Amino acid sequence: MSSSRRRTAYEPGHRAKFLVVVDETAECDRAVYFAARRALRTGVGVTLLCVISSAEFQTWLGVGEALKAEAEDDANSLLDEAEVCVRSVTGAAPERIIRAGLASEEVLRLIEEDTDIALLVLAAGTDSSGPGPLVSLLASSSGPVFPIPVAIVPGGLSDGEIDAVA
Repeated sequence: MSSSRRRTAYEPGHRAKFLVVVDETAECDRAVYFAARRALRTGVGVTLLCVISSAEFQTWLGVGEALKAEAEDDANSLLDEAEVCVRSVTGAAPERIIRAGLASEEVLRLIEEDTDIALLVLAAGTDSSGPGPLVSLLASSSGPVFPIPVAIVPGGLSDGEIDAVA
């Protein structure tokens, strides 16, 4: 997917943003910390995106609504943790977004909609299951072409190691 809309992140009246996909993976905090440190250094904002699976609540009416509410509560908990990190590093509140659907599709949709997003920050997994689904998608030749640069942070980096490069 290439963006049909021109990026506006660095035009007058706009503010660039780093987009971080927040999930329950162990390495997610590395992406959040990197984005916050880099945002502090470059004077941009941070947008935190948590995607919940819409398939989980496509069931009976009452049960589906209850499952959706629970998924949104879980997403807000993940965003709360990430926000604490961003605020402690940058002193500013990040933008928080929850979407329902497939993570790869929602990331691309948000990038297309918000032309101030200038960088997608992901962390690579450190366990034997691989680097993670979004990083794998980017690395595959059949994956979409992103309309913005992507930073992939090694999931095993310490805060000090991130400080040195961000």
